[in-house]
Amino acid sequence: MKFFVINSFRFLVYNAYFAIIALYTFGAFLERQQIQDIISKFTTSGKTLVERGMVDPASGLVAQEPIVDPGMVLQPSALSALSIVIGLIVGWIAATLICGVLVTLLDIRDDINDRLPRAK
Repeated sequence: MKFFVINSFRFLVYNAYFAIIALYTFGAFLERQQIQDIISKFTTSGKTLVERGMVDPASGLVAQEPIVDPGMVLQPSALSALSIVIGLIVGWIAATLICGVLVTLLDIRDDINDRLPRAK
């Protein structure tokens, strides 16, 4: 019975490993606009392309606010692929830490139970 209980807990932890990775991947995919914002912040030059009140050559309209260099802007498909890869990497790290701690605690509990005297 002890063998079944310990291994069933380990089986749950192993399933949780893949579930954590899937959740992080899905979360990063849903929040891919934040990833685009971070990429834009790191790659922008900070230069003002069109001053306020001047004609924007891209749209032909008068700019109400200054237009600043947006930096690197990824296509939607590239942004989706990048967000999935980031989610997989971060999820793998998080799952390794969380499930590693759980398995370690289960092994410590198992070792302590083996060393305790039998209750009568």
